[in-house]
Amino acid sequence: MLRIAVPNKGMLSDTANQMLVEAGYRGRLNDRELVALDPDNGVEFFYIRPRDIATYVGEGVLDIGITGRDMLLDSESTAEEIRALEFGDSTFRFAGPPGHFADVNDLNGKRVATSYVGLLGRYFRERGIDAELVKLDGAVESSIQLGVADAVADVVSTGNTLRQAGLEIFGPAILQSTAILISTPEKVGAAETLIKRLEGVLVARRYSIMDYDIPQSNLAEAMAITPGFQSPTVSPLHDDEWVAVRSLVPQSDLNGTMDRLSAIGARAILVTALQAARM
Repeated sequence: MLRIAVPNKGMLSDTANQMLVEAGYRGRLNDRELVALDPDNGVEFFYIRPRDIATYVGEGVLDIGITGRDMLLDSESTAEEIRALEFGDSTFRFAGPPGHFADVNDLNGKRVATSYVGLLGRYFRERGIDAELVKLDGAVESSIQLGVADAVADVVSTGNTLRQAGLEIFGPAILQSTAILISTPEKVGAAETLIKRLEGVLVARRYSIMDYDIPQSNLAEAMAITPGFQSPTVSPLHDDEWVAVRSLVPQSDLNGTMDRLSAIGARAILVTALQAARM
């Protein structure tokens, strides 16, 4: 059985579980469930603290896992990123009292509070910055006011929490993080079906099916607007001056695509959502 680690809580948990359900797997039934068998699909799910997933996968105890890129790099695990899962985006940034720091080099000789000492320690070593790391499990934004640190490094989505604490973000982003699928080279082959299913979910979330009728004389122009994944499907209609077209189109600009098709004479433009896909 394939053993899969899934975040048991936090910002990645609900979306990871929903993505697995959309991929045809058994979902987590309640927050108290720690282990779940899915015999129909030959997998066993382990609901684990997100920070521990990379360690379990890297040690070979579990075969594959869903976690954040920031947590994988912080763990210094031998697990590797297989692919990004396109949710849970965040940025790892420095922050400090307004006007105190302009650049990361200003942190030389300073105390920096973080929950990511592995990731940040490597970042400082690569840049020759000599700063003292203060490890905290959470709420690092309070450390400056309490006199524990001079600056902080934390994962932020919007930065509102840091600003509400009276802190100013400075310097370049340390890391762009997102939810990722991880495994080891020895185990990744066993997860081929899971990987293909999750990739199908991502395609279904990015694309929709668009059907429309178009005059034969405008077909080339219409196909340029909706080229499809490989090419659109074109079918004859009873009126031989018209054809029916079916194509995959990005969800990011559905209405704009319909507007452009309508402007060149397309009619009966219909959009259908995808539930799953294999590309």
